[in-house]
Amino acid sequence: MHTNVCVSGTCFNLHDRDKSSPHQNKMEIRAVKSSEISYGLGTKAKKCPPLGLESHKVEPDQLSASSMSQYHFAPQRARLNMQGSDDEDNIRGGAWCANSEDAIHWFEIDARRATEFTGVITQGRDSLNDNDYVTSYFLAFSNDSREWTTIHDGYADWLFFGNNDKDTPVMNQLAVPVVARYMRIIPQSWNGSLCMRLEVLGCPLPDPVNVLYRQNEVTPVDYLQFKHHSYSEMVDLMKSVNEECPNITTIYSLGRSSKGREIVAMIISGNPTEHEIGEPEIRFTAGLHGNEAVGREMILLLMQYLCKEYKDRNPRAQRLVEGIRIHLVPSLNPDGQEEAFEAGSELSSWTTGHFTNEGFDIFQNFPDLNSILWDAEDKGMVPKLTPNHHVPIPEHFEANSSIAVETRAIISWMKSYPFVLGANFQGGERIVAYPYDRATMRSQWKTGEPRVTADESLFRWLAISYASTHLTMTHSHHGSCQGDTPGGGLGIVNRAKWKPVTGSMNDFSYLHTNCLELSIFLGCDKFPHQSELAYEWEKNREAMLIFMEQVHRGIRGIVKDQQGNPIANATISIEGINHDVTTAPTGDYWRLLNPGEYRVTARAEGFSSLTKLCVVGYESGATACSFNLAKSNWDRIKQVRLSRCRVVLRAG
Repeated sequence: MHTNVCVSGTCFNLHDRDKSSPHQNKMEIRAVKSSEISYGLGTKAKKCPPLGLESHKVEPDQLSASSMSQYHFAPQRARLNMQGSDDEDNIRGGAWCANSEDAIHWFEIDARRATEFTGVITQGRDSLNDNDYVTSYFLAFSNDSREWTTIHDGYADWLFFGNNDKDTPVMNQLAVPVVARYMRIIPQSWNGSLCMRLEVLGCPLPDPVNVLYRQNEVTPVDYLQFKHHSYSEMVDLMKSVNEECPNITTIYSLGRSSKGREIVAMIISGNPTEHEIGEPEIRFTAGLHGNEAVGREMILLLMQYLCKEYKDRNPRAQRLVEGIRIHLVPSLNPDGQEEAFEAGSELSSWTTGHFTNEGFDIFQNFPDLNSILWDAEDKGMVPKLTPNHHVPIPEHFEANSSIAVETRAIISWMKSYPFVLGANFQGGERIVAYPYDRATMRSQWKTGEPRVTADESLFRWLAISYASTHLTMTHSHHGSCQGDTPGGGLGIVNRAKWKPVTGSMNDFSYLHTNCLELSIFLGCDKFPHQSELAYEWEKNREAMLIFMEQVHRGIRGIVKDQQGNPIANATISIEGINHDVTTAPTGDYWRLLNPGEYRVTARAEGFSSLTKLCVVGYESGATACSFNLAKSNWDRIKQVRLSRCRVVLRAG
């Protein structure tokens, strides 16, 4: 019998292939009865989602191998897109690697119940210097992990062709599913050392006895679209939400990508077209890296949810929409989004669409303001000579060719609205990271700890508010996606203590604007199969709502002169917290703070400063703390002198 198999997207009959290809270390497998392993012959080719090696849904104890070269390259490192480490003190292997001295090699997956296996995706070892990948392999299946049979066509075992490089994922799909509990990949040839990363495609069969697998199943919501969207589909969905809820939504553009695509945003608010005095503005963004698809889909789902729930008079949705001006940007890198979408969730690698079309990593592409502030701090110039807030962008920025057009559009956008709180969604890990993102030690510190922001405790609270509400982010027993757990089990981390970067969007936002922004990493699998999106929504929905509600934590107010005119760009200082904010053009401000008593001072050029004691309680809602500033004596003297000069000029 000649059964077709699809390899790398092309279907052909393996019996017709050249059997003279050299095989390395071929494993002898005793065939079991055909009734024990079902090939599903005569059925139509079936497509199944990944079992979850990359997403870590497949647990470490489900993975085993014939050997490993060393513990850094254990079977648990064989997950698709697993990243290695070059840290000599904390080496993490970027693949499973077999012991080269062994004669027999195999990698085994226990699906824990009968499963229709439909394919395998393989990848080489993540390494800067080595080029290790498997070029061909057999597949064997079992129901008990003792007796095995290879896929064959009645004459010979079927040889599957693997990778041509270490980075590009290659998918081999079976024309018909194989029903079994265990799968073994049996490498036959390889480049360099025998190392591989992989994902397995399969549909677990229902188990009438054990219903635990149902715990992650989610009943779909009729009005939500659980699917991955291309750029054009994303824009169409945003337009449809706007048409359904025109009174509370508006769509606008931040600018264009290097390929000319609009960076599209939506505002959801009771009065979406203009800023209302006293109403804070927040932002959720995603897609800085185009292959990190979960954040984009969560933002699109949030748009649909707020629109529908507001129309249905959900009290919480109404409070959010009417009390906050919410900006939602699902794709800051639309060119990268389209590149990753075209590759697809299964074959989009760690870097597919990660960068802009011009090769920039947007998240790390912002002006480095940290060095400017920290140098001034070390010289004792802050805040008397150098402000601790709204650090100016260096003059050479405009002529800097290493700044992406997308980055420039984002900076202009960040400065155009009085944002108070923000979060950008990323992927590849499961944690909330807060500034500082750059690690530079104070010379007088002996502990080796990186600097922390003046709002460290507040940032920690904001991070915890999301992580603790997320359904799985604080499950520390799952460990990190790539190596050691960075957050100590709380699901949060100071980025500078974890993976420091220079020129981050978060640090720029904190040092150049009033907005406190964090990075929310939504999972190990950057681009999961769309069947996972309903569960991702369940994990993140409440966390997103809770995070938005934190914008009402602290103090708020309006700074006016004694005639009742708003004062723009007045400075609001908190005693003991060396980071100020400024008022919006309409004179209003918001200062996020944890509960406590604070001495708050308002200053503005030409006015006498004024200090008040403002108390932030534990109940919901920001404390009102407004100021009416009087003209300073010096300013009045200047006005008197100016009026006298005018009189003299008239007399002359």
